Amino acid sequence: MQLGILEGQEYDAQKMNFLIMCPQKKDVPLPAVLKSWMPETVWFSVQKIIEIEMFEQFAVNIETGAAKRFEVWYNELTPETEKLPLDWKKLEQMPFEKLLVIRALRPDRVTTALDNYIRKALPYGSEFVDCDSTSNSKQILASAYKDSTTTTPIYFILSPGVNPVEDVEYLARQMGFDTKKMLHTIALGQGQDKFANDKLDAGHKEGFWVMLQNVHLMPAYLYELEKKLNIFAIEGSNPNFRLFLTSDPSDKIPIGLLEKSIKLTNEPPQGLKDNLKRSFSFFKKDEIDDKDPKIKTIIFGLCYFHSVMCERRKFGTKGWNRVYPFSMGDLRDSSIVLQNYMETNQASGKIPWDDLKYIFGEIMYGGHIVDDWDRRFCATYLDNLMNDTLLDEAEMFPFIEGKGISFKTPIPLNHEGYIKYIESELPPETPLGYGMHPNAEIDFRTNQCQSLFGILVDLQPKGGASAGATEDTRVKEYFDLVNNTLGLDSLKVNIEDLN
Repeated sequence: MQLGILEGQEYDAQKMNFLIMCPQKKDVPLPAVLKSWMPETVWFSVQKIIEIEMFEQFAVNIETGAAKRFEVWYNELTPETEKLPLDWKKLEQMPFEKLLVIRALRPDRVTTALDNYIRKALPYGSEFVDCDSTSNSKQILASAYKDSTTTTPIYFILSPGVNPVEDVEYLARQMGFDTKKMLHTIALGQGQDKFANDKLDAGHKEGFWVMLQNVHLMPAYLYELEKKLNIFAIEGSNPNFRLFLTSDPSDKIPIGLLEKSIKLTNEPPQGLKDNLKRSFSFFKKDEIDDKDPKIKTIIFGLCYFHSVMCERRKFGTKGWNRVYPFSMGDLRDSSIVLQNYMETNQASGKIPWDDLKYIFGEIMYGGHIVDDWDRRFCATYLDNLMNDTLLDEAEMFPFIEGKGISFKTPIPLNHEGYIKYIESELPPETPLGYGMHPNAEIDFRTNQCQSLFGILVDLQPKGGASAGATEDTRVKEYFDLVNNTLGLDSLKVNIEDLN
């Protein structure tokens, strides 16, 4: 036993290996009494968990002690929050050990259970799990700028619909600079390296900002750029000099340059709540507080619509037949059109719902959609959302009658009030929020679990023995993981052949 990261708890390598690898033992067939509800792969995992001390009777209890009660627990929508049958309810006081049971029986709920575990087990655990979904990209850039130096670039990893140039220009104006004189942008490409070097040398001496865009197009030049920054560090630069870089995700960027940089990206957060908070935080405080109450409410509905459009992608073909690059740019442009239309129709007092739905569903978001059924869904969702009931505390979750959950449009609030309303009133993450069956998330959460632990397997030491396991044992466990993940029951690994 080794000291664990949690006070008063010890590190158990066997339990940790089971959580990461979830090995299986296939020499015991699935009992007939369990075939109606338990998959074979789950039973094979149970046969390995009973090798861990304290779990010796787990398989016997499932098979002969309380099969029906375990079936009820297994079929719960959120089994991680429910007590296990029999004496196994004691695992409520042993959250890590309960994680092992969830890993074996309901791998699709492991990532959610891990979130809950981290929140409760670690000091300030929520800060490790939740991203900052209440700050917009301009606020995050301003915070990163405080940590930057003349030799510490700010590196933007691009995502669809994101324009970091606009954010950098906004930051310069907020600091009282003339962007035409202070910010010099160069789009890298063939023959642009000399021009970039000239601007860097001038910025280093005179103290203006240089922004090199799409640096992934010239990976060889980046080694020269890294050396130049080292020279600047020795010589000393004008304290106002800053370097900004942008690129698509790429494996050709020098590690040294990445380590020097403050890296920023603007990917949408996971989960409807975080996505909705990020979408609403995209609008500055004064852009919301000074608006007509009707515009505030429609913008809130538009943010909810945007969040649903983005989040449905995680459900694969259950959410969309194809993957569409919805982005904050779609939300921004839709809100601009909304406000222009509302100002135009202010005299009549009527909201042009049909026009707005056409622009949102056929042009802004619909411009990405190429599948007829997806386009039909988008139009139907807007029909349900964008109408007069939106202004009167409308129910935003579709098809939830009798399901015990609800999320309604709030009365017009200020910017901070909307953020607090989302935080306090939006129900926990559920496919019902998207108008889908609760089982719709099983596939993507199972894949999420496999991806998470696959990464952890890759991060484990590759040389020598670790956690008491030999190289042969770890290789075999790795192949077992691959076999289980891909369903390759026929693939047999012979250690002697590998050697």
